[in-house]
Amino acid sequence: MTSPLRATRGRKLVFSTSAPPRQLGTPEAEVKAIYSGWVQFRRQLFSSLSGGMQSLSLRQTSISKGLNYLTIMAPRNLWHMRSNFLFGSSCWMTRFSAEIIFKSVSFRLFGVKCRNAGSEPSENEDLVNNLLTMGVDVDMARKRQPGVFHRMITNEQDLKTFLLSKGASKEVIASIISRYPRAITRTPENLSKRWDLWRKIVTSDLEIVNILERSPESFFRSNNNLNLENNIKFLYSVGLNRKCLCRLLTNAPRTFSNSLDLNKQMVNFLQATCLSLGHNDPTDFVRKIILKNPFILIQSTKRVKTNIEFLQSTFNLNGEELLILICGPGAEILDLSNDYARRSYTNIKKKLFSLECTEEEVQKFVLSYPDVIFLAEKKFNDKIDCLIEENVSISQIIENPRVLDSSISTLKSRIRELVNVGYNLNTLNITLLSWSKKRYEAKLKKLSRLA
Repeated sequence: MTSPLRATRGRKLVFSTSAPPRQLGTPEAEVKAIYSGWVQFRRQLFSSLSGGMQSLSLRQTSISKGLNYLTIMAPRNLWHMRSNFLFGSSCWMTRFSAEIIFKSVSFRLFGVKCRNAGSEPSENEDLVNNLLTMGVDVDMARKRQPGVFHRMITNEQDLKTFLLSKGASKEVIASIISRYPRAITRTPENLSKRWDLWRKIVTSDLEIVNILERSPESFFRSNNNLNLENNIKFLYSVGLNRKCLCRLLTNAPRTFSNSLDLNKQMVNFLQATCLSLGHNDPTDFVRKIILKNPFILIQSTKRVKTNIEFLQSTFNLNGEELLILICGPGAEILDLSNDYARRSYTNIKKKLFSLECTEEEVQKFVLSYPDVIFLAEKKFNDKIDCLIEENVSISQIIENPRVLDSSISTLKSRIRELVNVGYNLNTLNITLLSWSKKRYEAKLKKLSRLA
């Protein structure tokens, strides 16, 4: 006996659409009406398929006149019903394979897309008004995540109530939404669960509010609370303490949005690297690297491996020397682009060689201050030239590489001030060129009294 689905293959299905649509109110009511009509349509369709009928009535389906067309999508098929068919003509005929659309192994509810033909989807005016009332910078929010403004259902009031209960001010809430408007799409249940998970790492609600104020994306970027919970459990299990996790959450929150497998891959790689370099405490090794470089877990193992190999081959380091470097001052280099690291080091060598430095001096300079590799080529060259012009010798720079932390304008102004009070940079220490402003000004004041 032929099944009803197979019997209808290739038949023409006739949709009668002569009934006028009812006027609807809110967008939510329109969606409910469309869904209700779809349910009625599906029941009639299945009924007709089982009974061998060829005509289906959609007289009870209500769709607002304001909708220019309705697009219904199913696996490997598409129906496109324009408004002049739905609301003008008495019927519309289409031929398709019912078996393909309603095959049980791939059947799912149709998606319904409603918009004005040939125009951009309109914004949710009620949402815009609510956000303006809350003090949100709507222009900023619209530039950052415009799609949020086309959503029919949002939770801005629930978000406001939730954050107020945690100690956030109205101004902070407005700033959070302005910079990360997707926050208003999170449900109260999701927010509450995520907050509780963060409290397993962060000691107080106010501390979380402060993190959100600095970086709202860190909390609202993902709504996958199960993944967050699994990552927290895993990172605790590999020896990271609460201080470590708090540093990760504050500086590299994407770590917790990573899939659990990605974080496992990096931790396993770091542990294997530790053992291959002759260190017998991989847990301590991983903890030290993450404390020094909290961004490492959001990098690829390929990038980190390539940079470790670059450091070892460039500076001819044995296992112990490499361990000391990457667990200490060289840890931050591990997440750099390898091409950038190589170009930067090549430029440093070229510049220092031009000042008659030896290979040994170049390596000593970089190993004592690996952060110099982060400097752009022009900025590095300009700072060296600035110091040389002010009669600071290259040997002094190599011995005190951190003077390159200061900007060129700061270097020039401090050198001028020190010369005015009789400080001889050629014979005295130049480290005060990189001191904090408070510490430097206290030293300058003391030198002025002695002058």
